[in-house]
Amino acid sequence: MPAFFLALILAALASFGRRDQLLVAHLAGRLGEGWGLLAVAWLAACITAGLAALAGSVLATIMPPAAKHMLVAFALLLGALELLWPWRVRRGPEEPTRSHFAIFAVLAAQQVGDGARFLILALAVAAGNPVLAGIGGALGSGAMLTLGWALGADMPRALPLRPIRYALAAAMGLAAIVIGLSARGIIA
Repeated sequence: MPAFFLALILAALASFGRRDQLLVAHLAGRLGEGWGLLAVAWLAACITAGLAALAGSVLATIMPPAAKHMLVAFALLLGALELLWPWRVRRGPEEPTRSHFAIFAVLAAQQVGDGARFLILALAVAAGNPVLAGIGGALGSGAMLTLGWALGADMPRALPLRPIRYALAAAMGLAAIVIGLSARGIIA
């Protein structure tokens, strides 16, 4: 069960204010808060989290325990660095596409290599339960996409994104340092 809750929380934190969430907020503001957009966002989150968990299950068989903990530390560090990066949504043409497949493709492409998916992969490796890590990661990412969908174009004005992201980055960076030092045997 820890894999589920850790993946849920860390994927949600790492997804806060990211490109995919801002894109869903932008599209919800431009196209309206249609249920199709929300369904496509959740589908992308579930598929990319499942792929990350699947990759983690493969890596879990070949990695020693200390390396598994270092992988978690690196994933937390990457998540922290991504939170420090200022994401902006490029304003596209006046009428963005209404194709759900195109929206899905863009969201999935943005999510495949992001910090949240890397955290899901690392937790699937370290916790040894890729199914629960994948489900938790999908729920955490999907929750953040739902927040973007619900707030729509008002999201950047409704939430102080930058201070929250910096605070989350500091917490994730500190956790990465502690886990990394622990994996190296420097601290107990």
